[in-house]
Amino acid sequence: MASLMTLPAAAALPAAPDAQKRSHTVTAPHGAARADEYYWLRDDSRTDKDMLAYLNAENAYADALLAPLKPLQEALYAEIVGRIKQDDASVPYLDDGYWYYTRFETGKDYPIHARRQGSMEAPEQVLLDLNPMAEGKGYFSVGDMAVSPDNQLLAWADDGVGRRQYTIRFKDLASGKVLDDVIEGASPNVVWADDNKTLFYVENDPDTLLTVRVKKHVLGTPASSDVLVYEEEDDSFYMGIGRTTDDRFITIGVESTVSSEIRYAPAANPEHFTVLAPRARDVEYDADHHEGRWVIRTNAGGATNFKLVTAPSDATSSAQWTDLVAHDPAVLVEGFDLFDGFMVVAERAEALERLRVRFNDGRDQLIAADEPVYSMGLSVNAEPATEWVRYGYTSMTTPATTYEINVRTGERRQLKQQPVIGYDASKYQTERVWVTARDGARIPVSLVFKKGFKKDGTAALYQYAYGSYGMSMDPGFSGPVVSLLDRGVVYAIAHIRGGEEMGRAWYENGKLLNKQNTFNDFIDVTRALVADGWAAADRVGAAGGSAGGLLMGAVANQAPGDYRAMMAQVPFVDVVTTMLDASIPLTTNEYDEWGNPEDKAYYDYILKYSPYDNVSAQDYPALFVGTGLWDSQVQYWEPAKWVARLRDVNTGKLPVVFRTNMEAGHGGKSGRFQRYREMAEYYAFMLDQLGVPAQPLAD
Repeated sequence: MASLMTLPAAAALPAAPDAQKRSHTVTAPHGAARADEYYWLRDDSRTDKDMLAYLNAENAYADALLAPLKPLQEALYAEIVGRIKQDDASVPYLDDGYWYYTRFETGKDYPIHARRQGSMEAPEQVLLDLNPMAEGKGYFSVGDMAVSPDNQLLAWADDGVGRRQYTIRFKDLASGKVLDDVIEGASPNVVWADDNKTLFYVENDPDTLLTVRVKKHVLGTPASSDVLVYEEEDDSFYMGIGRTTDDRFITIGVESTVSSEIRYAPAANPEHFTVLAPRARDVEYDADHHEGRWVIRTNAGGATNFKLVTAPSDATSSAQWTDLVAHDPAVLVEGFDLFDGFMVVAERAEALERLRVRFNDGRDQLIAADEPVYSMGLSVNAEPATEWVRYGYTSMTTPATTYEINVRTGERRQLKQQPVIGYDASKYQTERVWVTARDGARIPVSLVFKKGFKKDGTAALYQYAYGSYGMSMDPGFSGPVVSLLDRGVVYAIAHIRGGEEMGRAWYENGKLLNKQNTFNDFIDVTRALVADGWAAADRVGAAGGSAGGLLMGAVANQAPGDYRAMMAQVPFVDVVTTMLDASIPLTTNEYDEWGNPEDKAYYDYILKYSPYDNVSAQDYPALFVGTGLWDSQVQYWEPAKWVARLRDVNTGKLPVVFRTNMEAGHGGKSGRFQRYREMAEYYAFMLDQLGVPAQPLAD
């Protein structure tokens, strides 16, 4: 399929960048060795002149290659941004006498966080206006914020680079004055004690970025004197802090891929933290406290899909746990919110989410969904003393909607549906289909397309998936995707193994030594959709980011002929080298996801699919690869090395574009509209490669 918009002739283009090869060998403890001629592109300081010159050359090449698509990029950007209500606001929620909300102003990139006391008719008090805070910065983000128990002080964590190393600051809300106290090198996670002057926070390791220490800061004292509360010695664990629903306890939670542990202390006097239940391998749990008991979600005792148990307020062992909601092998328990007299349990069955109200007397009822394919989940429920439960609902044709339902009467109110300017849901259709993979597994696939679509094997398909960490990619609404649908593209989400859409076993069967199932599932979904007439074989595009970028890299190596084009954003493509290097941020937390290649069995298995290690002389699809120089999760050098090697051996003639955002990290640019600039660029590339008309089709 030739593209409809003509990219510049090869003679008119500068030559594709050719990174210098430098001899380097990567060794493993068991003696295995691999040549890595582009290892030199790694520079932890991000200052090496040769490395920066290569990235800039790739950006210049991308500019030249994509220049003819500029009109389409601008049109897509205008469409996407044009659907956004610029002066929008979130649904206010009540917490301790104040209504909290976030709003945007027309033309501004960043949110304004505000509150009103008593009612929404009261004067507005601005907590943080991120717009002036972000001025002059290529990236800016506030990761967490917390108001003190007396409602007088605000603590927040901000990041001006995109490296996810945050700075904690404080504000007196009455005067608006920002205090002198500053804490550097923190995680975006802050919790106040009841004394309104002590703040608990998590300190990051400056090199690995691991969450390693909980400290407490007393206002008015130097951060250098902050007291160490807890230090995690096992570098395979992440750490976070919180307060329980009843505000009785402050908690410290640590978790690895297969284990977790919680400590708790009274918020009124958080001097000593007690372990709720000691960690044990292959036992995970999370907990909340309300109505004089702990409620705990856990997989203990073989509860693969998790169950709920209770424990007394002074519990110190899992021996004190009592079953509350039994394990169901067909239903995954994903979470819960506690209220006075009842709880709401978030469940998942047959690749769909649902919410179940469970009263303390044992009665239970499901909250109804409106469509056969949808996504729903608990919203902000800040105060437990209510009969009204807030939840969010969306589908691939229904914009994000916030409801509240009275659990006693069943009355439901729509509080807000996200405005999408110019969008008419009646013009689009969504379906759920099931694909049988090569090993017999049934893979759910969510589809959306414009009504009038003919399933005759001629359409373009844009297939997305993630497939790792047990993260479920649920069928929700996407405003930008409408621009694809309006041009006749079918959009598909493949709910492949490695996610958790079909329960915990779905995740277990797509990780470690089962990882190849993830790639097989994606390929098998593509082939089935093409065979069933959803798309033309030469008009298939694929997309994934981060671990989904690994998916793209593996699939590009294993089934390049099934795809015309691929988009891999911040792709994790150098799996063996990264997982052998514990100094790289977050590596040690990942051993139970990918395997530790210091073990030869895992080394050999990972080596079979690692995208960088399996680039070969074959015709590759057109590729758009994106990264951020300051990415802390997938370091920029992984896609840089991958692209450099692809340029050496790719025998195909389709373009390979490598775009590095020199001012951003894993999530791309931070402004509300800036990320849509990036999206419009790779959408234009994809549409061009799939032969999709530049203009939306007539209704």
